[in-house]
Amino acid sequence: MRGLDKAAINNYKVPSLELMENAGRRTVEVMLDRYGDPLGKTVAIFVGPGNNGGDGLVIARLLAGRLARPVVFLLVPSDKLKGDSAHNYSRLLEFPIKIIEVTNEENLHEAAAILANCWTVVDGIFGTGLTREVSGIFAAAIRVINEATCPVVAVDIPSGINTDKGETLGSCVQADITITFGQAKIGQVIHPGRDCTGLLEVVDIGIPEEAVAEADIRLELLESKVGRWLPARVPTAHKGSFGHLLIVAGAMGKTGAALLCGSGGLRSGAGLVTLCVPYELNHIIESGLWEAMTVPLQSAAQGILSIEDFPVIKSTLQGKQAVVVGPGIGTATETAELIEKLYCEIEVPMLVDADGLNILAADTSLLKKAPGQRILTPHPGEMARLTGLTTSAILKNRFEITREFAMKHNVYVVLKGADTLVCDPKGNMAINPTGNGGMATGGMGDVLAGLIGGFLVQGLSPWQACCLGVYSHGLAGDRLAEETSAGYLASELADQIPFILENLKV
Repeated sequence: MRGLDKAAINNYKVPSLELMENAGRRTVEVMLDRYGDPLGKTVAIFVGPGNNGGDGLVIARLLAGRLARPVVFLLVPSDKLKGDSAHNYSRLLEFPIKIIEVTNEENLHEAAAILANCWTVVDGIFGTGLTREVSGIFAAAIRVINEATCPVVAVDIPSGINTDKGETLGSCVQADITITFGQAKIGQVIHPGRDCTGLLEVVDIGIPEEAVAEADIRLELLESKVGRWLPARVPTAHKGSFGHLLIVAGAMGKTGAALLCGSGGLRSGAGLVTLCVPYELNHIIESGLWEAMTVPLQSAAQGILSIEDFPVIKSTLQGKQAVVVGPGIGTATETAELIEKLYCEIEVPMLVDADGLNILAADTSLLKKAPGQRILTPHPGEMARLTGLTTSAILKNRFEITREFAMKHNVYVVLKGADTLVCDPKGNMAINPTGNGGMATGGMGDVLAGLIGGFLVQGLSPWQACCLGVYSHGLAGDRLAEETSAGYLASELADQIPFILENLKV
């Protein structure tokens, strides 16, 4: 957005004062729409040192024009304001607006008393450029704002959020609503910044569409419109109309992973699902998932998959549109040899999950040798093994690492966890906003792997399958969380998928 602002001003000759005026006007419009007429009502507006504070000054002036009673708490001396902010401060002096220069925390006692009877309080302290820890008078002001009983409106972004990483920088405003300008910011849609943002409203402030197109923004937030990718269900359809998914999964003690993956595939709407499993486990799979077909692998020794099973799996792949490998397979040497050969020789689209990823992590040079499209679905620990980094490093730099990995190895990556990321081999990324902490339990990833695989066989592209998969998977968890915050099972989540997909149809 900083680049877009500069492009609008320098390349498209949009005056910076006009952008600031538009920002203030659009904020006031949202406030009126949400909270009603401000006539005669007190509004507290906290103004910081930069352009975000300038936006706050515009808001104060426009509200005064609507006969509200703005009270401006200026957190820097007025003679320190610069540029457009200084200009809007001088315009503010034309109105009978109370301005309080807050030079120390004692001044904030008056603010607390005023906020007790306010219509709203406006946070215009810091904008998108904040990178340092909030301290001093600014931290004290944020504490006062957060203690207010009236609605808190954040201008562009709640003060105290790192715009790019979503981290809170010491103190952070807890907004009820955030009116952001031009485009949403990363820090507003990922945790913990998302928890401080409240309702997010994105408003147009006059950035030319041409500038946005030229910016080549390769990041999006997933929304319910992903449901438009679901295939139509005509009356004459049959099971062959919606694809056939092959799943290579399971080992002794981990049959649940295979069953849950199969459930995810079936609940996606796939026409047929076949599981290749070790011979010794076949009876468990057959009795646990009646709707799936199975191929008992005779060569599997002691309940694990083996390289000797490759010919049977390759033959079974005939007529299948996609394959999922990895859930619950373990990392035995014979199994690792099988997965490496499947990865490097099978041409159909392949999703690799769980132990399949741990096997590939031992030799990532194999990743570029795939003859077909590949989707990797690691959690942060698996991503750490794939990259050779620590889990904490992955969590700290998820966007950069995910994009670099996907582009380097020519794979699609689904980095699971809170705010799951999807990235394609060209570096296009999406953030998933659905899901909750109750999903932090075994088997959820197995369902997701089958779900994405099921979408692949129905004709969706890998990008579409990944995006629709993570969005609907998280939404199913959210539906369960409406009744209980934790304790629901992966199998129960899989059962919710058809109802979620029905609601996503457009």
